[in-house]
Amino acid sequence: MALGFPLFRSAPMFALSFRQRRRVLLAALISDAVFPLAITGATAVVPDVTAQLPGAGVLGPWIVLAYNGLFAAALLLAGVTADRTARTRFFAVGNIVVAATGVLSALAPNLLSLVALRAVAGVGAAMCAAGGSSMVLAVYPPEERRRVYGYAGAVLGSSLALGPVVAQALMAIGGWPLVFVAPGTVAAVAALAALGLPGLRSPKLSDHFDFAGAALFGVTVAAVVTALGMSFGSGVPWWGPGGLILVAAAGATGLIRVERRAADPAIPVDLLRIPAYRAYAVATGAFMGMLVVGLTVLPQLGAAQSMGSSKAAVMLSLLTVPSTVLPLLAARLARRLARQLVTTALFACTVTAVILQVTDHPAVLLIAAGIIGLCLGLTEGVPDGQALNYVPSHRGGAGAALFSTTRMSLETLTLAAATGVMTALGPSSGMAVAGAMCLTAALIVRQAVPSRDA
Repeated sequence: MALGFPLFRSAPMFALSFRQRRRVLLAALISDAVFPLAITGATAVVPDVTAQLPGAGVLGPWIVLAYNGLFAAALLLAGVTADRTARTRFFAVGNIVVAATGVLSALAPNLLSLVALRAVAGVGAAMCAAGGSSMVLAVYPPEERRRVYGYAGAVLGSSLALGPVVAQALMAIGGWPLVFVAPGTVAAVAALAALGLPGLRSPKLSDHFDFAGAALFGVTVAAVVTALGMSFGSGVPWWGPGGLILVAAAGATGLIRVERRAADPAIPVDLLRIPAYRAYAVATGAFMGMLVVGLTVLPQLGAAQSMGSSKAAVMLSLLTVPSTVLPLLAARLARRLARQLVTTALFACTVTAVILQVTDHPAVLLIAAGIIGLCLGLTEGVPDGQALNYVPSHRGGAGAALFSTTRMSLETLTLAAATGVMTALGPSSGMAVAGAMCLTAALIVRQAVPSRDA
């Protein structure tokens, strides 16, 4: 119970056999492994692709920006649609789209066609993410979701940690085309894993479908995320992000008007009214912001420049490896200590960021990376599992999509703000921005989530 909002302790919407539920979870976990590799791999190959394919060089950054923007734009619409259709079929189609665009991207004749394919891949990835969450939440009751999201955290953490290494290995083996084919192959496996499963279509559906609200929400979020993505290292003129911010403002204005009139709004406003749901969404955004800023900033600090490649690799491993081995332990701890675990980790990240403002001695950098990595590993998947306890089974796709959108937006905002501050004040100030975000999130969680909340 959290401030008057009940947890949904009802049975799952669909009573499947143990084996079928495991297949649903396995398919979703396989698909989860694709997204981090798709992002890190595409980022790594931008220079090679831009140099080898014909087309304007300014299109290079859009290989990543188009994917991220369309993913953000389509996520909520995909979640609402997944809840209203046969969930496993919707999930499988999304993975087929990712698989097909992966192969076609490897065969792209020019940069423009590659960017277009990446945009379609972003839509497919949104279908995978929303469809996977929708079908998992439809068959697993709330009391099992912490464990389920412990598995998901382990997969996502491993993919994030290994993504850069895998991308470099794929480039060494088969060049940049293989970096697009490999995630597509994994997505094809996920689609095959869903074959033969029940469709999981909701028996009762509302006659109203707020397509306009979902579309306007997607346009607004995509414009913001893309504008922030342009603000660091994309080489896009200032009027590009500025124009997108105007688009976002117009989209938000239209969204407010549409949602006020909608009989069944696409945005699950009732979930946003739940303090714990909002708080855990902010927390996971803060953790991801700390990770991406740490990966960007720590190698740039003075001591890191002189510590040698081997120690630098150890530092980055300390930051990322715990997220591959600790999420299952985190899920067990979260049964009774979720609030304490999340707030302690956020405060620890804040203190570490403050220390890095004072010194960047090599030993301090290694310890700082280890502390942040431990905090991330012990909370990977915990906020997700806690927040989604408040989502009823029949709205799993929309609830998970809104949560992911919040996380993505805060992560991108943190990185953009850190990049801007670093330009003016130096690398260590970027960690101060991420630390401030963690402190804010810790205070929000402490206030919004009662200590008795499981």
